[in-house]
Amino acid sequence: MSDEERRDSLADQAAAWVPPWARPRPPATDPSAPPDEPAADTDEPGAAPALPDAESAAGPGEPDLGPAEPDPHGVASDEVDAAATEVGAVTPPTAGPDLGAVTEDTAGESGAAGDVPRRQSAGRRRATAAPEPAPELSDAELRGALEAILLVVDEPVSELVLAQVLDQPAERVGPMLDEIAAGYTTAGHGFELRRAAGGWRLYTRPEYATYVERFVLDGQSVRLTQAALETLAVVAYKQPVTRSRISAIRGVNCDGVIRTLVTRGLVEECGTEQDSGAFLYRTTTLFLEKLGLNTVDELPPLAPFLPDDVEELADATR
Repeated sequence: MSDEERRDSLADQAAAWVPPWARPRPPATDPSAPPDEPAADTDEPGAAPALPDAESAAGPGEPDLGPAEPDPHGVASDEVDAAATEVGAVTPPTAGPDLGAVTEDTAGESGAAGDVPRRQSAGRRRATAAPEPAPELSDAELRGALEAILLVVDEPVSELVLAQVLDQPAERVGPMLDEIAAGYTTAGHGFELRRAAGGWRLYTRPEYATYVERFVLDGQSVRLTQAALETLAVVAYKQPVTRSRISAIRGVNCDGVIRTLVTRGLVEECGTEQDSGAFLYRTTTLFLEKLGLNTVDELPPLAPFLPDDVEELADATR
């Protein structure tokens, strides 16, 4: 047999090869029953072709060639069978995931029928979850926390800041501060809790001021001059006020005194006058803190300190 005829025979075998899953299943036979006679060839449509065995694969009337010789072109019969399996054979469909199925927990979230639900990852669910509310402190714990913070503050602290630090509602912080202040006063402590500069801070009681002054100053006193005190008083009662207005009230130039008060943090600029463009000055929160005041409205009135003949003095200066 020539090489071309041999290749044609291999191609015929590959075309006639039927995969195992497409072959007809033989009927169950009874061992006691006589062997069936070979079935006659039928041309019924849909009948599966008979599988050629190895001896009859070469076709009728052809001699047995024995084992296949190596193909001079480098193609073996087993490779041809494999090619026929990949190209000509029909593989059965494999079962895949049913993307149309909607799970029980996401059936309500799917908009239209057949939509594929999108599951949210566990980490994302944790990130978008609402934060747990902070545990509410008892009255004793809230009181102790407020006292601890007030001991270390270096300036008055507002109720809102304390509520944010303790993560508690501001409606509880305000009444608790009032209760703490009343308790210190009733117990007769040497310190008190009071409002100052829009916040709360611990202060020593006025009746013990001489002892505190003796301890803090220890022979060293840093006091404002008379000119600085007068200028500071004018700013406190006339604020916001310009330097020219202060100089007119005092009768002397006060530029140097204003610079001193600004340096010590008792006075600050607060804009300019609309008509003249001159700088305006006002007192600072440090001024309120040093005097123990909450607002400038708590300054004592000037009427009791004015002389009786103030109008005559005003006319004399003119």
